[in-house]
Amino acid sequence: MNKRYLLILTAVSMLAFGACKKSNKEPTVTPPVVTPPTTGTATRQQLSLDSIFLYAKEVYYWNDKLPTYEVFNPRQYTSLGSDLLNYEKELFEISKYSNPGEYKVGDAEPKFSYISDKTTENPSTTGFMIDKALNVDLEGNGNDIGLRLVPYLTNVTTRSYLLFVTAVYDKSPAMLAGMKRGMIVTKVNGVNVGAHYENERTNLNSQLGQNIVNLEGRGFLDNVDFTKTLTKTVYTNSSPIYATKVFNAGAKKLGYFAMARFSKLSTATNDPSDINLDAAFTEFSNKGVTDLIIDLRYNGGGYIQTAEYLINLIAPSSINGRVMFSEHYNSTMQNNQATILKNQPLPDGNGKVQFFNGKIVNYFDYKANPFTVANNTTSFSKKGGLNGIQNVVFLVTGNTASASELVINSLKPHLNVKVVGLTTYGKPIGFFPIVIQNRYKVYYSMFDTRNSLGEGAYYDGIKPNPEYDEDLDGTGDIWDDPRYEFGDVREAYLATAIKILAPGVSVTTEKARSTMSVQGQSISVNSLKQLQPLRDNSFVGMIEDRYERKN
Repeated sequence: MNKRYLLILTAVSMLAFGACKKSNKEPTVTPPVVTPPTTGTATRQQLSLDSIFLYAKEVYYWNDKLPTYEVFNPRQYTSLGSDLLNYEKELFEISKYSNPGEYKVGDAEPKFSYISDKTTENPSTTGFMIDKALNVDLEGNGNDIGLRLVPYLTNVTTRSYLLFVTAVYDKSPAMLAGMKRGMIVTKVNGVNVGAHYENERTNLNSQLGQNIVNLEGRGFLDNVDFTKTLTKTVYTNSSPIYATKVFNAGAKKLGYFAMARFSKLSTATNDPSDINLDAAFTEFSNKGVTDLIIDLRYNGGGYIQTAEYLINLIAPSSINGRVMFSEHYNSTMQNNQATILKNQPLPDGNGKVQFFNGKIVNYFDYKANPFTVANNTTSFSKKGGLNGIQNVVFLVTGNTASASELVINSLKPHLNVKVVGLTTYGKPIGFFPIVIQNRYKVYYSMFDTRNSLGEGAYYDGIKPNPEYDEDLDGTGDIWDDPRYEFGDVREAYLATAIKILAPGVSVTTEKARSTMSVQGQSISVNSLKQLQPLRDNSFVGMIEDRYERKN
């Protein structure tokens, strides 16, 4: 690399803190050839545009598909008004070279990679990625009203719909106000909703983003009208666990828990623990749970270390030492040729710069050959007291992604795993952040993950078992039923899981209703069609932060 340009790149690539198709063949690359501009004075924006491309040439999973600097011409992306919009446009153009991978014709942004602005993080000392995050971020901080609202079409022709509360975030204004999954919102800030989805969507998203939101509606289960005034609030330590239950099913005891996201572990060290996951699995162990139902239907991922910890809580000690999963970087990184990473300081577990022998520790040379497969293979190491689990059912939808998919794929070779619901998102790719301008975190697609059998590359998602696939179900009995709370045995996905684990055993005498009455109208639940959540900036990804603890 041109020495003059390396100095420029070093100046704009500072303090670092803390994403995948059907071939398992490693991308093969040669080090990038770069001829930077030699005339004129570059602006900081131009230098950052250069940096985004030059980092991609070395760390992007499909870097062997990228053209030369001259052909790509990163400085052309300067017309969108703000630095962030221009950088996002450039990253989107980079994603078009993935083959196969994260770009499809008609997409508006990459499927996996993205850029986060540190200045828009949650207002907390440990805030993380608010602009591409769940309403509650991966550190358990929220800055919203705390609802996941999803429209369900009741008539595909007229586009009428019901606006369901499908999740309420722990410690949020909505939870404190007593809102629950299964409530149906009929008015937002005094305006009726539900007549025509496309006509109302833009205003709905706008109104739900206000600092004060007035909601009116009716609960499905109690059939009681409600009026709630919710004020957008900063809240912290929000648990990622929606619900934990244990069901007696004949000779079996079934443990169920629903998980919103893979938040950073409460003790994220080389000997980790987690206050939320540990509590759930201690209860399972104490109550003699024999089989598990893991509800990841709205879980877009998060930290790989947390996914690994959950896997070790589930897995029996009999498979200790076997391969859990491995991470595969491109050949440039595996061959220790990604020298550009010398410009990225490696933070400690608290996000602070580390020093060794008076020098800043960086991602390139903090250890010998850090990005080989051998150095990025994880083995089972049993955690917790729940042992002997052999049967696990996962509940999933198209919102189930990344770290969630990693858990399912890693356990498949070792346990009897069944999958219920809809095909998952499809993201066997992970990343760690590259920081430019000491402000923008660039999350490139960096590595793919594979289980102990070398299986991965589920770019089209992990499909449910055919007999438990909502798309293939002709009865209408398998669907993401928003009427019942997490852990209610009448809910369709959970009821299906119980039938799988305890066939012929009934755990309730009450059947789920096949119709529902809304504002005097009887509606068949089989006619409901789920759409995408409103105000959906859900984080989707796998963040590799273990380098911060392995140096």
